[in-house]
Amino acid sequence: MAVNEVEELTQKIEKYVSIIESEIGEGVIEKWEVNKMAKHLPTLEVSRNYFYQVAEVLKTHEETNFNYLLELHGTDFESYLEVYVCLYSMKNREKLVLKTKLEIENPVIDSLTPLWPGADWPECEAFDLLGITFTGHPNLQRIFLGDDWKGYPLRKDYKDENEWDS
Repeated sequence: MAVNEVEELTQKIEKYVSIIESEIGEGVIEKWEVNKMAKHLPTLEVSRNYFYQVAEVLKTHEETNFNYLLELHGTDFESYLEVYVCLYSMKNREKLVLKTKLEIENPVIDSLTPLWPGADWPECEAFDLLGITFTGHPNLQRIFLGDDWKGYPLRKDYKDENEWDS
């Protein structure tokens, strides 16, 4: 990617940070970057306490207008879990990543389904496989494993204690 393209992305993400801070307050964004490891996607990392509010501003503010949720998933990094959301603005033809860290012991975050109904199944998947609870989700349930399944198989500390019929 050319230097001027990275500079342009940096200016865009600085604009997003400025909008978010003017709407919610300073210090809401913990970290921002143009992520070279992820196709140079502009990336915002926020505290889980502000996750929903930031998402709401990104969707509803006329200058950002991220009206489409492309992707939502969870990842286990051993010392914490992360929720990763990739958004798209059809109006501006831009992508943006929003992510937050959650505690391993009690991974709870507000559901994004009120903003993007398409978050429904990806949130259920993260719940089923990683144990992330999405508060306010309309029907949070296991979608791959049975209700009696023990544990979360995408956790790095997962030990299979389930009984298998032979």
